[in-house]
Amino acid sequence: MDSLTQIALGSALSVAVMGRRTAVWKAALWGAVAGTLPDLDAFIDHGNAILNMTRHRAESHSLFYLTLAAPLLAWGVSRLHREAALFKRWWLALWLALITHPLLDAMTVYGTQLLQPFTDYPYGVGSIFIIDPLYTVPLIVGTLAALRLKNSRGLRWNAAGLVLSTLYLGWSAGAQLQATQVARASLQAQGIDASGLLVTPAPFNTLLWRLVATTPTQYFEGYHSLLDKSPAIRWTVHDRGAALMARHGQAPPVARIAAFSHGFYKLSESGGQLFVTDLRMGLEPAYTFNFDLGTPAELAAQSHAPTLQSQRPDLGATLPWLWRRMWGEALPPPA
Repeated sequence: MDSLTQIALGSALSVAVMGRRTAVWKAALWGAVAGTLPDLDAFIDHGNAILNMTRHRAESHSLFYLTLAAPLLAWGVSRLHREAALFKRWWLALWLALITHPLLDAMTVYGTQLLQPFTDYPYGVGSIFIIDPLYTVPLIVGTLAALRLKNSRGLRWNAAGLVLSTLYLGWSAGAQLQATQVARASLQAQGIDASGLLVTPAPFNTLLWRLVATTPTQYFEGYHSLLDKSPAIRWTVHDRGAALMARHGQAPPVARIAAFSHGFYKLSESGGQLFVTDLRMGLEPAYTFNFDLGTPAELAAQSHAPTLQSQRPDLGATLPWLWRRMWGEALPPPA
């Protein structure tokens, strides 16, 4: 999730655990710090763009390592504020702020390596977009109420914010399941034998869902709103670059993206350059993670460091389409 959301979640949890045992501002501050710490790995350069992508949300998001770090951070905070008697309470508060960061990240589609160092498998439920105001706003409102109101009512507001945001996560998983059932039925009705199906929310909401179905040679993109009058889905078909995969699929950069994306990727060639694209984030034809691999010879020799070539959609056209399509209006995807 985005940094603001992680700060809000860490603060809300720390305030809930610490209550009035310490100043609310201290709990909110250190909860925000703990909620931010795992994402500092974004500043580490692993050598090339693909490694930077696939090594983000790795060791710094490990439940094991964060559990080890929690008592050290709690010891420092309790000593700094001369609250040694509250060490165990700070330990619990900061542990929750630390481990809920990767757990929340795992609800997005990106891929979070929760079980490092035992496995580098990237977990991603994909039921919530990386930025969703309906999840974040209750946390912010609850924390601000706890800071402003000097009685138990502020803590109740904070608890309510945590409950509402958690219920929203549950709603997102249920909505994803509903969209998945509709997508599977549509694929079957249209005779599309898909080997993989990705169902993720469109930006900023959980009403409109982006669907990607893959076969060995093609991928199909469609959209389904929970408010659609008809369950019929309009699929657009695109080439995955099967011939290129056969020739270059074992090259380390391609294999790394294939594994990290759980197979939702494509290979393409333009102007003599090869490109590997993660199909999970973005929309056709604009994808967040599109990497230039160099020429086929450079890829084979591993003499070219992959570079990120993000493709941004036209927001002027996409946002109005997103708003109208979210409410169930039957519209073709934006060009």
